[in-house]
Amino acid sequence: MLVRLNKMIANSGIASRREADRLIGLGKVKVNGQIVRTLGTKIDPRKDRVEVAGRAVQPVSRKLYLMLNKPPGYLVTRRDPQGRPCVIDLIPEGLRIVFPVGRLDLDSEGLLLLTNDGELANRLMHPRSQIIKHYRVKVMGQPSETSLAVLQRGIFLDGKRTAPARIVLKQPGGKHSWLDVEIHEGRKREVRRLFASQGSRVVRLKRLHYAGLGLGKLKSGTWRHLRPSEIRKLKAQVGLE
Repeated sequence: MLVRLNKMIANSGIASRREADRLIGLGKVKVNGQIVRTLGTKIDPRKDRVEVAGRAVQPVSRKLYLMLNKPPGYLVTRRDPQGRPCVIDLIPEGLRIVFPVGRLDLDSEGLLLLTNDGELANRLMHPRSQIIKHYRVKVMGQPSETSLAVLQRGIFLDGKRTAPARIVLKQPGGKHSWLDVEIHEGRKREVRRLFASQGSRVVRLKRLHYAGLGLGKLKSGTWRHLRPSEIRKLKAQVGLE
């Protein structure tokens, strides 16, 4: 049976489908010794030999589902050409067949899922799944009620209106304020850009919940395996029951 090349790479635990497409576009992927740059290419996993950056792609022998409490200063990627710290460095070497689900920028912290289940990761990251993300946000000053109402209705970023957000002012203050923010989009640096549009600078951003899963008492820089009930909960939300 033929499958898309990016799906085969994702199901091997090397990268998400989005990252697989990027690698294909960069000419990092070979099929039967030939570089493939065409997105949407289909292959036969039983017959075709696939390599990513010179590494043969093998089927995943077991599925891993991890939660990490990401500290600030770590890139959400498997490796960085400049040698900067990456979230994968916080995972034991024997488990480094996982890749991050979604984004948290360098200065942000909090809940990050990692897996080698390419189908689950792809569905969680797809906009149609509308996965809820809950953040605790610290901003300079105190945003006005008018500004918060604007953000909750949605603003235009990159020519497209953001989906409505839920924003609650938790701790108002003179110099800094804390807010709870819930969104179900995954645009790059979306929360920071939302507040910047209203003249508020985010000085700390921590993701507390993702798809109904919470950090609990997981300390910064540490990780744990997801419980079976949590895996079932994730799959149910994206139609993989």
